[in-house]
Amino acid sequence: MIDVRTFIVDDDDDGIRLDRWFKRHLPDVSFNLVSRWARTGQLRLGGKRAVPGDRVEAGQEIRVPPLESAPARARPQTKRNPLTEDEAQFVRDLVIYEDPNAFVFNKPPGLATQGGTKTHEHLDRLLDGLSDEGGRPKLVHRLDKDTSGALLVARSARSAGHFAKAFSGRTARKVYWALVVGVPDADEGMIDAPLAKQPGTGGEKMHISEEHGLPAKTRWRVIDRAGNRAAWVELQPLTGRTHQLRAHMAAIGHSIVGDAKYGGSDAFLTGGISRKLHLHARRIQIDAPDGGKIDVTAELPAHFAESLAMLGFSPLAGDSLALDQPKASPAAKQRKIAAAAKTRRRERRGERRARGSESKSRGKR
Repeated sequence: MIDVRTFIVDDDDDGIRLDRWFKRHLPDVSFNLVSRWARTGQLRLGGKRAVPGDRVEAGQEIRVPPLESAPARARPQTKRNPLTEDEAQFVRDLVIYEDPNAFVFNKPPGLATQGGTKTHEHLDRLLDGLSDEGGRPKLVHRLDKDTSGALLVARSARSAGHFAKAFSGRTARKVYWALVVGVPDADEGMIDAPLAKQPGTGGEKMHISEEHGLPAKTRWRVIDRAGNRAAWVELQPLTGRTHQLRAHMAAIGHSIVGDAKYGGSDAFLTGGISRKLHLHARRIQIDAPDGGKIDVTAELPAHFAESLAMLGFSPLAGDSLALDQPKASPAAKQRKIAAAAKTRRRERRGERRARGSESKSRGKR
């Protein structure tokens, strides 16, 4: 690679440090090299000089110098502890779909997608158990540690590039199920509320901010209700901000059950309902690199399924609804009917004018 490269920050990386971005996407570039590029002004973020500690934002451009611009230095390779036989079997058991381009996992709650300062057990490490002649599988999107469900992983660098574009370009569709406290007044709706990192939380929590937030939209629909106590809802994020679904549902007064970070003590239900987070990536749909389509549904974890049963919800009700094609509101339906009637009136007026013109022509003859 002899040319300068440019990358666009996708929504899944919004808010992370620049050095963390390199660790995720260009793991062969060392921290020392990133620091050297920064000192010499070669590293640019959004057109400006950058340092490793800068926070990246979705949509920003990262300018990465050619590797040859830095002195070649041997550096120790990161040592990764080999998986045990049980760990390798565990990650294989998580796979619910595979083809030559991708794996789809049903990620259990409590398993982090990636590692961090205090997180040593995570899915990214376990991917060693699925390495083959095509290389090591690569993460292209994430789920929060306590969120369960469908998570797609690319099997090659080529497919990773394709899927990353699909997620950042919003052509991938994701449908989530959630159990929320209380019942929304309407059957469905759209939450359009920009999200920003909440000051003082180290970027670990989001809040609504018209001034500093990035655009965030979530479509929601009620699947079923348990009196006024709780609702089972279907959610579709139309953008991909950090904690978007959790922050948006809390913002409209219906926190996701088990989400103490955004709902506090009010996010828990009595009567034996699990205190775990009730947010599940039910379905993922994305175009495949070969022109086909991947469409996978992930079964609920035990605690979520048990909570639905305790509240009297039928599992069959969930998949009878689909967020892919939103229903028109009554007002929208009326506008559509009025527009169609107007078109028919115009057509009839045109027909009458045409008949009148023909009559006049015959009279002149």
